[in-house]
Amino acid sequence: MHDRFIRIAATGLGSGLLPFAPGTAGTLVGIFVYLLFSCFPWPLYLLSIIAFTFLAVYVSQEAERIYNEKDPGRIVIDEIVGFQVTMFLIAPTVWHIFWGFLFFRVFDIIKPFPIRLCERTLPGGYGVVGDDIVAGIYANIMLLLLIRFAV
Repeated sequence: MHDRFIRIAATGLGSGLLPFAPGTAGTLVGIFVYLLFSCFPWPLYLLSIIAFTFLAVYVSQEAERIYNEKDPGRIVIDEIVGFQVTMFLIAPTVWHIFWGFLFFRVFDIIKPFPIRLCERTLPGGYGVVGDDIVAGIYANIMLLLLIRFAV
């Protein structure tokens, strides 16, 4: 039962099992999680992200054990968490979600400093999730700047 839960959670309800772009599929699942969380007042949203992050670290670490592989592509719970960070304090509009999705995927794929460093140096589930949190922070900053300065 435990391993089954880990597999389902780690793969974002199976979205990470797609043969192409599993991280993108996981981020799409993250949109639905965001729409649920966005109904919360911001302090509860923040607490939800923190709790979800700790769950994702545990699930990712257990999934690495189950799959006997370091950060396999099918683990996408980290992308779901990263997208929640991207959308923190952002109103749920179609354009905000579109740009948040785009910014997050770009930072998650390119991995500018220190994103790649987090992925390589943090142990276990912390490394799996940590790089996506930093990518989400970068994407959130870009999205806030876009919202503030776009005409």
